[in-house]
Amino acid sequence: MKKVITLALTLMTAGAVFAQQDNGGITAEMMQQIRSSQTNTLAERAARNALAINPISELATNAENLAMIDTHFSHRVATKGITDQHQSGRCWLFTGLNVLRAKMISDLDLGELTFSHNYLFFYDQLEKCNLFLQAVIDTKHLPMEDRQVEWLFKNPLNDGGQFTGVSNLVMKYGVVPSEIMPENYQSNNTSQISNLLKLKLREYGLKLRAQKDRRAPVALKTEMLTELYSMLARAYGVPPTEFEWTLRNKAGEVISTKTYTPQSFYKEYFGDIDLEKNFVMVMNDPSREYYKVYEIEYDRHVYDGDNWVYLNLPIDEVKALAIASIKDNTAMYFSCDVGKFLLSKKGTLDINNFDYESLMGVEFPMNKEERVRTFASGSSHAMTLIAVDLDENGTPKKWMVENSWGPQAGWKGNLIMTDEWFEEYMFRVVVDKKYIPAETLKLLEQKPIMLPSWDPMFAPEM
Repeated sequence: MKKVITLALTLMTAGAVFAQQDNGGITAEMMQQIRSSQTNTLAERAARNALAINPISELATNAENLAMIDTHFSHRVATKGITDQHQSGRCWLFTGLNVLRAKMISDLDLGELTFSHNYLFFYDQLEKCNLFLQAVIDTKHLPMEDRQVEWLFKNPLNDGGQFTGVSNLVMKYGVVPSEIMPENYQSNNTSQISNLLKLKLREYGLKLRAQKDRRAPVALKTEMLTELYSMLARAYGVPPTEFEWTLRNKAGEVISTKTYTPQSFYKEYFGDIDLEKNFVMVMNDPSREYYKVYEIEYDRHVYDGDNWVYLNLPIDEVKALAIASIKDNTAMYFSCDVGKFLLSKKGTLDINNFDYESLMGVEFPMNKEERVRTFASGSSHAMTLIAVDLDENGTPKKWMVENSWGPQAGWKGNLIMTDEWFEEYMFRVVVDKKYIPAETLKLLEQKPIMLPSWDPMFAPEM
């Protein structure tokens, strides 16, 4: 008799499910079941009361994890000074230039030194304008409803980016010290001028698509870029083509005073570093096959430059490359999902910083692969990887990055992450080829797997 009743209940439940699948809405019976499952314990009421008047992040802060993490690191790259990107999405540019300045400071035993982010950002925006306009010309045979065309008009310009932007821009336009083309209000607050540029680009895009003569768009594009250059010059200033600069040692004493072009400046101080050929971006993306090379269509800053190409590796192999670089006093471009479990007051990234499960009464069990596949996690911010703390067996315990949120943010302008957090939320690092084993470098000989430009994993780092 018990089996019959159980079977009948199973059939009734199945019938209700099937009916629900046909309908799709919340029925009265479902609502009754949902409501009846709720409890009104003291703990439930306390949680509701607290959540009504407090931020979730404050309430979920783990009291058992409030003590400051140990700030000793067994291996640390020599760096000086902290930069500030202010209200802009230029973390990728700050990170790339911070890697270069760390090397110059170390090689020449200098005091603090920064390069002009405003200078390269001017050309970044101009090159991205050209990238959009030329992409519109290339796709003008496709209907506006085509997904690639739609993506282009949705994303004509942004101030975020990747390491390929740093490498292509530096090798094409060189670098200048920050005092030669300093920051201004617009470079520190990019949203308003960016919106105006995007509006103009969309207008131009429609005009280019309307051209019938195949030769006409080239001349028209030049006129458009001339006007866009003028807008950029008003906002950010005119980039120098030649400048005089004095090199001083860390005591402030003059070493030399010379006249440079941005390209000759780079050649003199970084002439042996080819950012386009000497470096490899490695990724840890468990949602895609390891030991494969991937390329993202239109994910570049310069039309005649390089798409973003990366090698996907298991996390332990990424760590080994990063450790080798740090041990050799070489900083790296690094990016991660910085907003996850960040305790800003301490400047720590630790999965134990917040206890959301106890506060909300539910579990959050997804692993890294599942979070990537469901768009719950992805790289959002680039910083400069400068330190690792290894135990007696050579196993990493924690890592540190130099950030670009100013000296007051985090721990002395840096963020410290536990190794467990590193595994879960680190995504990519750019490594000099000399630290990569020969068998790993051979993997780069394979033809990259092309991914679409709208792949959500590859949104610009801000």
